[in-house]
Amino acid sequence: MSSKESPVLQAVAVDSAPSLALKASALMVLGCVFATAVVGYVLADMHWSLGRNAVIAAAILLLVIFSLVVHGLPHHGFERFGLANTVTAVRAALVSLVFAMIFFPGAMQHAQTMTWALVLLVLMALALDGVDGYLARRFGQESALGARFDMEIDALLILCLSAAAFLLGKADLWVLLIGLMRYGFVLAQHPLPRLKAPLPPSFRRKLVCVVQVAVLCLVLVPVVVPPLSSWLAAMALVLLCYSFAVDCLYLLRKTGATE
Repeated sequence: MSSKESPVLQAVAVDSAPSLALKASALMVLGCVFATAVVGYVLADMHWSLGRNAVIAAAILLLVIFSLVVHGLPHHGFERFGLANTVTAVRAALVSLVFAMIFFPGAMQHAQTMTWALVLLVLMALALDGVDGYLARRFGQESALGARFDMEIDALLILCLSAAAFLLGKADLWVLLIGLMRYGFVLAQHPLPRLKAPLPPSFRRKLVCVVQVAVLCLVLVPVVVPPLSSWLAAMALVLLCYSFAVDCLYLLRKTGATE
């Protein structure tokens, strides 16, 4: 699957209301990250001429993400927001800027310069990927909230990169399937409730997620052009389809056998 874990969280959800200490910790961390990110967005605009709309869009998207995180605090179960979630929040800030740079035309006026900027941001987000999971295990703060937070940021990043590959002419419309497949899986859970069952941890799933980001990042490099970029994206899509197929068959067979 495109994300490192199952869309059905493996961590045990905690349904009790979050404590005041957890709320204060989360708001302080997210507020600091948000304020720092906005300053970074403004500086990026000054350096790369992103355009005011791109800066506003990045800030709004990040605010929405953080609002959803605060809403999900009952599924954290700890008194502190934690270093792991802080790292994921930083990744969310980077991915929000990537989103704005891709989907707002003013930010792509200088295509080659902006492409290198995108690659730089994606590499930074990729370097932090896995750090949050390590910190959660290291400090014993694994939670449903942290797993979902990390997963959604991965999914959003892959969607942005697949859209960038199409918009920059690196591959045809089919490349969007890479970013949309995870969301398609979630939609398929409605007619096929068996797909909501939890999946066991999988190194394959984690590896495929990293490969998707790495390959799409490589595809965006200005010197990588069609047909090479198309072939690279196609190989990533085939690998992703295989991973989804393995997990879907597992869920359908497992739940079918228990009925």
